[in-house]
Amino acid sequence: MKKNIAEICLAHGLGGLELSAVNCFEYFKNIAQCHIVVAPGTKLDDFIEHKEKAAIKRSKFFPFIPALKLARFIDKYDIDVVHFHWGKDIMTVVLAKLFSKKKPKILHSRHMNMTRFKDDFYHRWLYKNIDLLHAVTKQIEEQMQRFIPQEVRPSIKTIYLGAKKSQVDMQKVEDLRAKYKLKDTFVVGIVGRICEDKGQYIVIEALAKLKEPNIKALIVGHTMSEAYLSELKKRVKHLGLEERVLFSGFTKDVNEHISLCDVTVLASQKETFGLVVIESMINRVCSLATDRGGPLEIIQDGVDGLLFDRTAENLAQKIAYLYKNPDAKKSLAEAGYVRAKKDFGYDVQMQKLYETIKSL
Repeated sequence: MKKNIAEICLAHGLGGLELSAVNCFEYFKNIAQCHIVVAPGTKLDDFIEHKEKAAIKRSKFFPFIPALKLARFIDKYDIDVVHFHWGKDIMTVVLAKLFSKKKPKILHSRHMNMTRFKDDFYHRWLYKNIDLLHAVTKQIEEQMQRFIPQEVRPSIKTIYLGAKKSQVDMQKVEDLRAKYKLKDTFVVGIVGRICEDKGQYIVIEALAKLKEPNIKALIVGHTMSEAYLSELKKRVKHLGLEERVLFSGFTKDVNEHISLCDVTVLASQKETFGLVVIESMINRVCSLATDRGGPLEIIQDGVDGLLFDRTAENLAQKIAYLYKNPDAKKSLAEAGYVRAKKDFGYDVQMQKLYETIKSL
């Protein structure tokens, strides 16, 4: 029996968590009834161009108002399962379930690390009203087992996120190559929100240690902090790297930008999964990521990608190795592609998640 699903994500950014909600919506709407609810005026709202989209503004201090709106939405569209992704939406979703006549099942996909105990009355009440937890890594599953009291903890299912092999517009890639003046250039890409936690500054510092003018950095993503972006640009100027560091800003052509790169870097301090890692792999681009969190479950160091210790010195060494050893870079990229298809394929992982939803 097909389920009627509502994907909920009221977050204001447009990173891996938000794009996971979009991916679920895109996949589920082709095999079931599926709607998506976002916050109005956000980057996620702007990104989604579907008539099935609904908008509800989140309220931190008055959660009853959006919860009542969501409850009406649930009853109007006869929603069987509410699937939410952002932890901060938990109160809105639980209240909406209780306010609704339908009383749908709730699935929470946990994308962020859990770092503190949820054993107070408030959290116990919330988790008693959730039917299933989805962990995107084994590490998150272990955290939920540790921090959520067993007597109120819903069942946990670990299913990795999947990357979709999209049709890359090669003409657009060549146009971008010309636009950024990247002919015969070794391109180090970092894709994600422009914020300090993502570590763009580490890539800039690493580039400063590499004296080859043919190595350039391409920083792709929307800005979360104008002050941080300003500091990055000041640092670029101070290091004399204006000709070697490029900022693309926000783009929907993520795969085309990844395809420009010889290697992509994930330099986050605490990345629970690292969707850009498998997106790079599936596009046959070598991936280089920090040796902590989610990347440890994706990359086999030296086999299908490289790990580094989140210092500019170590990152510079790894980039230099790939620059000087094109055969090794190609081999790692090809092995990464095989691994991504086998263990992180979009269709396979999405179908696993859908089968889980059907079981509710």
